[in-house]
Amino acid sequence: MKTPVALVTGYLGSGKTTLIRAMLESPALGDTAVIVNELGEIGIDHAILRQVDERTVLLASGCVCCTLRGDLADELRDLVDRRATGEIPPFRRVVVETTGVADPAPILATLVSEPLVRHQYVLDSVVATVDAQHGLRGEESERQVAAADVLVVTKADLADPAGVERSLGALNPVATVVRAVQGDIDPALLLGRRGATRVDTSQAVSGGHADAHRGHRHEEDVAAVSLVLDGQVDWLGFGVWLTMLLHARGREILRVKGLVDVGGEGPLLVDAVQHVVHPPVHLDSWPDDDRRSRLVLIGRHLDADRIQRSLEAFAIG
Repeated sequence: MKTPVALVTGYLGSGKTTLIRAMLESPALGDTAVIVNELGEIGIDHAILRQVDERTVLLASGCVCCTLRGDLADELRDLVDRRATGEIPPFRRVVVETTGVADPAPILATLVSEPLVRHQYVLDSVVATVDAQHGLRGEESERQVAAADVLVVTKADLADPAGVERSLGALNPVATVVRAVQGDIDPALLLGRRGATRVDTSQAVSGGHADAHRGHRHEEDVAAVSLVLDGQVDWLGFGVWLTMLLHARGREILRVKGLVDVGGEGPLLVDAVQHVVHPPVHLDSWPDDDRRSRLVLIGRHLDADRIQRSLEAFAIG
């Protein structure tokens, strides 16, 4: 059985380490190995985590990001080897904490594309922390939020989180938004979320039905747009369309998630973060009575009508 990996990301000072420490204090998560990545030589985050659980793992390479992708793969493989030999106590899951400047996409690429890592591990959840006092803080923060399955609004005791929660819900309508004070949250709300079927199109600009200048936007250039298709979708055509879209728009596409009707009893769950496309998952049934294919795209300068037309041209026979 593959070991699930949860990725905890978020901007500097947004409460990632506090959240992980609280998770490790939960009896249900006592058998968790943690990979911590820190910048600088002081090692404050490392010291805090070691007080909680001796099985915390620290990478000496600094930041988990694209240029350090091989280090993460080596560490994940090493954890499996040391678990097998008894060098470290058994663990059932791994939590990876990124630094505040890390783009989640290269880390996700490691889990999806590295053959040995993919054989041993499976992505369990992407959790992004955003503090209620400061909200989103630029491009790095936007990419982290767009990649997330769960958005944790921290420091809710220091500021009213309602405004930040509305912004997050608009930017990433496929994620669940929860609150935490000092990391106090049920771990069940954070883990096992990658296969969640939440595809909320109500907060996104609709292709074919909305003015591109209306709807929910962040800083006027990042938006969530929704695409809805009636009838069965040509899966081959859809795959060609998605590949071409990600290739043409590059880093402008932050996230694609949706349910696609390919003629079975249930839909295909599609999920991509930037250029990293996760294997589609066949669902046994639809999550509700709406059997239409529906996608949410998060990105910059997205023309919902134009994207809708291109999808229909490729995917509708």
